[in-house]
Amino acid sequence: MQEITDFHFRTVGFRSNPGLVLLHGFLGSSEEWLPVSEVLEKSFYCMIPDLPGHGKTPAANASFECQMDALARAIEQLQPAPSFLAGYSMGGRMALFLALRYPHLFRKAVIVSASPGLVSAEERRLRRENDERIARQIEKDFNAFLSRWYDLPLFSELKRHPSFEAVLSARKKNRPEQLALALRTLGTGKQPSLWDELKTCRHSLAVFAGEKDGKYLEGISIYSKATYLS
Repeated sequence: MQEITDFHFRTVGFRSNPGLVLLHGFLGSSEEWLPVSEVLEKSFYCMIPDLPGHGKTPAANASFECQMDALARAIEQLQPAPSFLAGYSMGGRMALFLALRYPHLFRKAVIVSASPGLVSAEERRLRRENDERIARQIEKDFNAFLSRWYDLPLFSELKRHPSFEAVLSARKKNRPEQLALALRTLGTGKQPSLWDELKTCRHSLAVFAGEKDGKYLEGISIYSKATYLS
């Protein structure tokens, strides 16, 4: 029997308000959404989980689908009425999966810098192999991994930002072995391709990427061909 994650949530605002689920990215935690939730707390009931292997939520030796099913059930227990949904990067992939597979739980979704997945089985196999290499680096020397990770061109602007040291310090609160398992079970190579499902999407989706995030800016035009975005 597969182990299912017991999600740790932060909640901000009154439960009588419309629900808003906020999902963080890889290496992050629910703390990252707190500044946003504090702005929105008068209008929304913000539900912010630590995703598996991050913060206080343990990683799970279970399939991507099983873990998302557990997350959907946890959200429904907190707020049975349909909620709004937003996710960034890894959390964006999860948000899209939830919006497509559990449409009764959500009203609209905001997807930031995230993909519907890899189309072919071969692409997913190669990605799993790469994620396995990264997972081993995390387990071997987490601090060295973080140094290499933030040397990637993608994060060049972030490294020059005044808050970067605070971001890096927050990353180091995570447990390397938990992050490694999360990558092995929730990475893009483990996620089912959602491209075909976009055609039958029942929700309004808003898809965003930073102006210098070329990889995902290109992806937005592909999203728009697969479904209507509003």
